[in-house]
Amino acid sequence: MGEMGMELVKLLLLLGLAEAAVEAEVPRDSLQEELLLSPLPSGDLSATFQFRTRWDSDLQREGVSHYRLFPKALGQLISKYSVCELHLSLTQGFWRTRSWGQPSLQAPAGAELWVWFQDSVSDVDKAWKDLSNILSGIFCASLNFIDSTNTVTPTASFKPLGLANVTDHRFLRYAALPREVVCTENLTPWKKLLPCSSKAGLAVLLKAERLFHSSYHSQAVHVPSAGTSLCLFTLTVVFDSFASGHGKKDWSLFKIFSRTLTEACPLSSQSKVYVDISSRGQEKELLDVSPAPLSIHEAVVQGDRRTYAVYDLLNPALFNGSRSLNVQLKWKRPQDGLDLPAPVLHAQRYVSGYGLQTGEISTLVYNTHPYRAFPVLLLETVPWYLRLYIHTLSIITKGKENKPSYIHYQPAQDRRQPHLLEMLIQLPANSVTKITIQFERALLKWTEYTPDPNHGFYVSSSVLSSLVPSIIAMKEEEEDLSPLFTSLFPSSDGSSYFVRLYTEPLLVNLPTPDFSMPYNVICLTCTVVAVCYGSFYNLLTRTFQIEEPNRGGLAKRLANIIRKIRGVPPL
Repeated sequence: MGEMGMELVKLLLLLGLAEAAVEAEVPRDSLQEELLLSPLPSGDLSATFQFRTRWDSDLQREGVSHYRLFPKALGQLISKYSVCELHLSLTQGFWRTRSWGQPSLQAPAGAELWVWFQDSVSDVDKAWKDLSNILSGIFCASLNFIDSTNTVTPTASFKPLGLANVTDHRFLRYAALPREVVCTENLTPWKKLLPCSSKAGLAVLLKAERLFHSSYHSQAVHVPSAGTSLCLFTLTVVFDSFASGHGKKDWSLFKIFSRTLTEACPLSSQSKVYVDISSRGQEKELLDVSPAPLSIHEAVVQGDRRTYAVYDLLNPALFNGSRSLNVQLKWKRPQDGLDLPAPVLHAQRYVSGYGLQTGEISTLVYNTHPYRAFPVLLLETVPWYLRLYIHTLSIITKGKENKPSYIHYQPAQDRRQPHLLEMLIQLPANSVTKITIQFERALLKWTEYTPDPNHGFYVSSSVLSSLVPSIIAMKEEEEDLSPLFTSLFPSSDGSSYFVRLYTEPLLVNLPTPDFSMPYNVICLTCTVVAVCYGSFYNLLTRTFQIEEPNRGGLAKRLANIIRKIRGVPPL
């Protein structure tokens, strides 16, 4: 017993030394959280949350078993399937670029997933299928409906954003589900992946009943570089503060989210709130923000000069006057006539034609820059049941034909793969480019129609990628001082900025059979069978018996005796 006791003491000492060494080790991961509040001239308010987790660990090379801030579910997924980059977005609504301006990070309506795999993956299609099924379970989304009929492999779009050197497009997969509906069951698992969940920090404002009572809701997960284990959780919401504020554009955190900020996340190294107080070309400031910010930050974001009021939640002086932070913003004077300048690059898309046999897809791309022309990369993904006539492709700019410098077309295969069209188009200064292509509607099998076929079939959004020249000179800032929302797509030379836009999803009607006719036929047939066969079966199975007449009772016999005596015939 004495020797066993000494061995137990030694073991406890070793465990204590190991725990002390772990505590003394400087953590290699960090968390930064940020909230950007941008009042829009249309009376709406844009709120963009961003939670950035950085971990100096290679998930593909090291056997990682302990996770502190980086979400374990995503880390194990990246390690198992050799994922180089992963981008997932779930969006409800459409970002109105003409009314709201250029977003910091736009996403298409519905669900979007695109992944870069390592070049060591032998079967990319199998890894893609397994990965989408697992992500479907993690985020309670319908990503399990991603298959070969809605998956494409772009050759020029969706290049790696991080430090990855994988450029072979065979390891890239892209899919979109424009019919996907986003609700609270998608938001709950998304919040659980945050280091502080929704218990502390900026995440306390993520109240589901307030977030989904909005004009636009988009939540996303980005892993732009699995080699450095960088994970970004972004959530963008647009509130109609004019409608909810009884005719006023003024707002506050409590009015919008029904909550206020009391503290930063204890695990975060940076926690800031940015409020856009830019004058938007006016001589005087239009907005009055309270409480007074501790600092002001000026930056050129997407070619526009912006001024931000900064609230640092890690600064003890912020909570000296009160226990909570309730940012309030008021307009100094009515701004009914304030117009938002058109973005340099924006687009719209629609379907034209009549009948249920043929149609035409039209895309209008606008370049409002006064003197600079620039190229734009267009990606079109069309389902197989819309049979494109590629010889009808037309690109017209200022009344003249505009030939693309690069074009890649992959025809669809019925019930196997969709159409893929990529083009590099030069946009002249201050111009509108119209791109049209005709299609023919296919007749589906009756089992391939959705439960509500008369609602229509969705076509995913077009994707436009471009380096847009900036009218204002852009200065390169230090990464530690610049806001997080300006560093996801860093500028390469300071004279341009990267923009990825999505057009509206299309809703197309297909030739739909009258599904009520089979119901009527079934009802009529069942009625005829029930009447005819039922009567015939009844005659075949019924047994007939001869019933002898009853001689009557005592009264009848007495009456017959009397009638016999009288000489009358009996009854």
